[in-house]
Amino acid sequence: MKELSLAMTDQPVALISAGASGIGLACARALAEAGHRVLTLDIDAEAIAQFQNEFGEGSAVVCDMSDAAQVEAAFHSLVDPYQRVDVLFNNAGIAGPQQPVEDIEVAAWQSTIDTDLNSVFYLTRLVIPLMKSQRSGLILNMSSSAGRHGCPMRSPYVAAKWAAIGLAQTWAMELGPWNIRVNALCPGSVGGERIDRVIDRDAAERGMTPDEIRKVYQRQSSLRDFVSPEDIAAMVCFLAGPGGRMISGQTLGIDGHTESLANWLDP
Repeated sequence: MKELSLAMTDQPVALISAGASGIGLACARALAEAGHRVLTLDIDAEAIAQFQNEFGEGSAVVCDMSDAAQVEAAFHSLVDPYQRVDVLFNNAGIAGPQQPVEDIEVAAWQSTIDTDLNSVFYLTRLVIPLMKSQRSGLILNMSSSAGRHGCPMRSPYVAAKWAAIGLAQTWAMELGPWNIRVNALCPGSVGGERIDRVIDRDAAERGMTPDEIRKVYQRQSSLRDFVSPEDIAAMVCFLAGPGGRMISGQTLGIDGHTESLANWLDP
């Protein structure tokens, strides 16, 4: 296992929520390759152990991002030794229920909002004082094509992702005078285990096969394909590099051009 110096550092620091697997891990690897020290908060203890094997002891903390007290404790544990954050990627999220709005339980609604939206506030409010003292920084909120277009059967997820865009635009205005840039990323459906679970649930809800539902999802994009985690990581690294210097307040699609998320299967 690598060892990390606990001294303050001139090396840029990237903090990623839910960075120990999937999209977050792809972004962590890309940012590390670009010269950043990467840190993550993640709910998966096994994935955290693997992350620390790759990125060093002290690079990750187990944290439920829906719990404000846990987020604050984990943040200080990770970041206090370095006293800087150059890139914050608010990546934590869950798919939430896939049901007609009238069938959604209040607890399922609240759980999705807590993880997908409230966590963005919980972590960003802690990072901003450091970025203001640096007079620089990049904040990226993970939204979704559903946060731009809406998506049937996904009400709490859409609500959270739509709000993430509004926060990015608002914070870009608030923080711009400190040279802090804020953007929202809007991927389309991302290939991997998570979209497979979404497709399986959708198929079960409709009495169709997963392959039939997968084709519907792929037709939502002009390029007729799913996004890869590496596609998102490439955008994150571009925004964190010199090319992203004047990009702020933007809602950036990484989706092969989403034509519509309207459900073509409904009557």
